[in-house]
Amino acid sequence: MDSSSIDTESQQLTAAEPARAARPRARRWLFRLLAILVGCSPLWGGELILRATSWRPQTTRDPFVGFQAIEPLFERVGDDYETAPARLEFFASDRFAAQKAASEYRIFCVGGSTVQGRPWSIETSFSNWLELTLRAADPDRTWEVVNCGGVSYASYRVAPIVEECLGYDPDLLVVYTGHNEFLEERSYPLQRDIPPWLARAYSAFESLRIVQWTQESTRLTSRSASDERTLLSTEVDALLDYRGGLAAYHRDNAWRESVEEHYEVNLRRIIALASQANVPVILVDPVSNERDCPPFKLEVAPELSDERSAEFSALWERAKAARGEEAERLLQQALRLDPEHAGAWFMLGQIQLTAKEIEGARTALRKAQDYDVCPLRMTEPLHAQLRRVAADTRTPMVDARSFFNDWAADGIPGDDQLVDHVHPSIDGHQRIAQLLAEQMIAMRILQPRDDWDQRRRESFSAQMRDLDEVYFNRGKQRLEGLRRWATGRAFKVK
Repeated sequence: MDSSSIDTESQQLTAAEPARAARPRARRWLFRLLAILVGCSPLWGGELILRATSWRPQTTRDPFVGFQAIEPLFERVGDDYETAPARLEFFASDRFAAQKAASEYRIFCVGGSTVQGRPWSIETSFSNWLELTLRAADPDRTWEVVNCGGVSYASYRVAPIVEECLGYDPDLLVVYTGHNEFLEERSYPLQRDIPPWLARAYSAFESLRIVQWTQESTRLTSRSASDERTLLSTEVDALLDYRGGLAAYHRDNAWRESVEEHYEVNLRRIIALASQANVPVILVDPVSNERDCPPFKLEVAPELSDERSAEFSALWERAKAARGEEAERLLQQALRLDPEHAGAWFMLGQIQLTAKEIEGARTALRKAQDYDVCPLRMTEPLHAQLRRVAADTRTPMVDARSFFNDWAADGIPGDDQLVDHVHPSIDGHQRIAQLLAEQMIAMRILQPRDDWDQRRRESFSAQMRDLDEVYFNRGKQRLEGLRRWATGRAFKVK
């Protein structure tokens, strides 16, 4: 054998060595992976068994807040379920049959006071207009739309309502929530130390039925809750319910971000609960009065030096006395000193709106909402989370917010469409009901007759004629009380 052949064979052996060395490493990793899978087989096997048997927990645990007690929203009265008297301070009275008819399609609408129809009540809420619309569209079917809108109810209080409603054989859930997330005092000591991605991973882990079964079987959930979570009162205890409640609000970006993460967790909880019960969900992206409602509380950034704070205040006062381009220039200077001042953003938005700079005005007015020290309207991060959750879970979403933008003459919702900061007009409720009906058509739940629109209009007119003057006067009284409440002029004393 000549030297060239020996060299070639040597090169081939050398080239083969990495491949031979890689095989044992690959086998070792394969064995490790198989060992992990075998070790986890009881977990996945238990998960499959629980899903196959349609088991679902009696309760699901909110990782951040608990309640002193959870009282049922409905109680059995004869052949019906009715809103429990103890809950009527926060919910309007509604009822539905305990035994669901074979032809009945049952919908529960859950959320805050907008769902209830405030400042009026459920007779002019979108839930009632939806029921009338469905009856007009398909009168051969029995349609039942139950109103579960709780005054000042945030997503973490809506979730237990959803759990209860899933026990009443619903066919559909409509979820309209997001405006009330900042109303109650609570802390997030764990949330602030955990990155958002880890908090979502933890939430996903707790959504596994084998985990829920273990917690429920060993009764660990309630015992550990008081150690880790903020314990809230049985019913809403909003800061603004008390005299001087507005003073409790201050700039706190860390708390705000935690509240926003908590909202996402509860949206996912609600959708997971419904999915486990095989009940479809329609989310609604809520609408706010962006154009005509100024921020409820203003504060200058506390980290500004005394000199910079005085400079900001001087620019702010000059801007309020100026007009047009001069006022805009002064506001831009002020915002360079304090980029999160809600009042400066709102004033800038008003100036740009007058100048017909609609996109600039929309951006500024939404920043005014986001930086409101007392945020009583849904913030942009909350809207973004709602859209992300809808996309991630493939849950249908009715974009009421975009619809109200298109409905408004200048493209920004205001007093023409809403009666205060978040509550739509009666006409607005009717339009939300129409959007929901269209979504149900798209989901093939509803197949309307050809003459359904005319029938719907006639039923709406008949409903309005049936409402007396007392009903609307009570609405005016509630609206006045709501305005006092929103500006920190409630009467309760701690």
